[in-house]
Amino acid sequence: MISKWILIPQGIIALYLFYTGCKLFSTWDDKKAKIAILLGKNKDEFRPDTFKQFMEAPCGRLVVRIVLAELGKSHEYKALLIMKKPFFVLLKENCTPTEAVVYINEDYFNQK
Repeated sequence: MISKWILIPQGIIALYLFYTGCKLFSTWDDKKAKIAILLGKNKDEFRPDTFKQFMEAPCGRLVVRIVLAELGKSHEYKALLIMKKPFFVLLKENCTPTEAVVYINEDYFNQK
């Protein structure tokens, strides 16, 4: 007999994993469109510049691997790794401090 106290955390974990899986599966149409575009651009000749934006994110690198496998040029992936930005550079570019400025309308306070 399995205790109900064990089934409750397992159910919560299963629901979380199901939710995450649904979110990942919902991006499939977008990925298929990007794969089709990259295949179209590189069908006649291999153009490394078309892969630049995809090499900056892990999910984009997966798309690049799929496209290269479809084209039969899996060996070109090592050459494309040059375009991959280091983690700390991405962190510096995406985490820049911003300044918030609040303007106070003096007429609003004078109305009361």
